[in-house]
This record gives sequence, structure tokens and C-alpha cells, in this order.
Amino acid sequence: MLDLFTPYTLKGLELKNRVVMPPMCQYSVPAKDGVATEWHYLHYVSRAVGGTGLIIIEMTDVEPDGRISDYDLGLWSDEQIAPLARIVEACHAYGAKVGIQIGHAGRKAEDAPVPVAPSPIAFSDKYKTPRELTTEEVKAMVEKYRLAVRRAVEAGFDTIELHGAHGYLIHQFHSPLTNRRTDEYGRDRTLFGAEVIRAAKEEIPADMPLILRISAQEYVEGGYGIEEAIEFSKVYREAGVDLFHVSSGGEGPIGAAGRPGTHVGYQVPLARKLKEALGVPVIAVGRLDDPAVADSVIGNEDADLAAVGRGMLKDPYWALTAAEALHKMIEIPKPYERGFAVRR
Repeated sequence: MLDLFTPYTLKGLELKNRVVMPPMCQYSVPAKDGVATEWHYLHYVSRAVGGTGLIIIEMTDVEPDGRISDYDLGLWSDEQIAPLARIVEACHAYGAKVGIQIGHAGRKAEDAPVPVAPSPIAFSDKYKTPRELTTEEVKAMVEKYRLAVRRAVEAGFDTIELHGAHGYLIHQFHSPLTNRRTDEYGRDRTLFGAEVIRAAKEEIPADMPLILRISAQEYVEGGYGIEEAIEFSKVYREAGVDLFHVSSGGEGPIGAAGRPGTHVGYQVPLARKLKEALGVPVIAVGRLDDPAVADSVIGNEDADLAAVGRGMLKDPYWALTAAEALHKMIEIPKPYERGFAVRR
């Protein structure tokens, strides 16, 4: 039977276990120019020491005004490559593989003087009203994604994740709530995402899997649900996505009636439905901090990989402590062996 510590291979990506650290923005104060800092180095490398199989670095943006805040990372400049490459190399030394999430905040770019979006619709009355991108600007944005992916490959990442969830730019294009365009990118709301995917595939090695994070359900009146998500994901699969990272939410004010449950694993059924409908591997995420819950996601074949976010913010050695709790034999860094009852 499969479990959380069964190795996993997808194309040329070989993982020692199925534990994923999902992308979580650090909003690190020194990162004013989008360059990874010593904080980022310590943050990610400590999770590699802690036994994580796949670390996905936080949303890294394709242009300065595409960041959620001015303290987020970027890959719009060659100067940003070397600090990320340093992180990748160090994580590799401890047996972890490393991905990076490439994205653009669109209308949710809080520090942009004038955010851009598919349509001029503000996220809420506390956000700026974005400027609608022209058709030519949308095409130019695809190329910005391409160049960011090219730089990520140069930095040595093992996989690339595109951010198509949580109300950010790709999500804004495929959601009927935020895309009211009349041009080709409005008539086909998946066109922008598909073009970004194809551009990314042209930049990455043939054996490197491409991940897309999606919101499989919107918790807002008039938003889409899992059936619509399956349909647009079919388009993205055909464009070249190898692995879907299945989350939810992120668009519009979330009313009490539509708020996602606070129970553990509330997004796992969405991951399973997408996996079954598309016949593709998926990452499940959302309140999987309990090792037994994360292990059950793999053992029950709800998903191929399990992402643990808040649990890893609290404990950089979550994978090691999870292995101990589940009585799994894994490699413990020698200086730490005396602290664990389970060791190889």
C-alpha cells in the first residue's frame, strides 16, 4: 500500500517521499527588490533538513507590480536568479527537490499604484480598482511568464508551478466573476491560462513536470464549482499541465453560507474528483497538518502528494516528526538522530 513516505516519480522528478511544502508568501521586509534574502534561504533550507520531499517556493512574480506586496519575490530580472539558485543547491544537498510558483496578483496587487486585471473590477471596497489590460498587454503578459519560467529553469529548479488559484491573474481570467472582456480572452476565458502553460512548456526541459495550482471551487454567489473547474482543467491539461495542485477559494467576499468548512481535509474531495475526472496526478492541500490525516490522503489514493502548509510554518521538521508518529523508517540527519525514536 502507498503511504506518505512512499517515493514518487513523475517524469524526471523523483521525490523521496510525498510530503510537499506548498508555496506560502513570506512578505520578508528586506525583499524590496524581489530578491530572495537570507530569511528565504534559512526558511526553505530548514524544511529540506526537516525531511520534506518537495518544497515549492512562494509565489514569485513576473513583474514588480504583479506582487501582492512590495516584499514579495520576483523573477523579472536576471539579478534575481543567483539567490534562488543558492537556495535550490542547498536544499538538494539535504535530499529535497525544489519547485517555484510563478504568478501575478492581478487585481490583488495591493502595493501596485494601479493594478491590472482582465476587467476593471475591484476585489473589494478596500482594494484599488484595477485597469483592464488591453489585448496587446495580455499577449505581452504571456511573454513575461515565459521569461520568468526561463529564469527559474536557469536557477536549477526541479519543477515549475503556475499560480492559477486564489483569485490571482490566471484565476481572474478563467472566472466569470472577474473576466467580463469582449475580446478573444473574454470569449474563451481559458485562453490566457492555456497560452501561459504552452509558453512555460516551451521553456522547461521535456522531462520536467509542470504544475498548475487551481481553485477548484469559489465560495461566493455566482462563482464556479468543481464541475466547471474540471472543464477548464481539461483545457489546461491539454495545454501541457502534468500535475494539478488543488485548492479553493480566493475570489469575492466570502459569505457565511459559502465559507469553506474548518474541518481537516475539507479540500481533499475536490482533489479526488479532479484526479478521477481527468486521470491526472494531484496534490491535495488544506488542513492536513495531522500526520495521520496526510497519510490517509495518500493511502486512500485521494491524491498523489500531500501539501502541509501551516504545519510546516510551525515545525520545519514536520516530515521527520510525522515519520516518527507514523512509525516510518526514514533518514534522519545524523546530528539529530538522538532526538528521534525512529531512524534508518
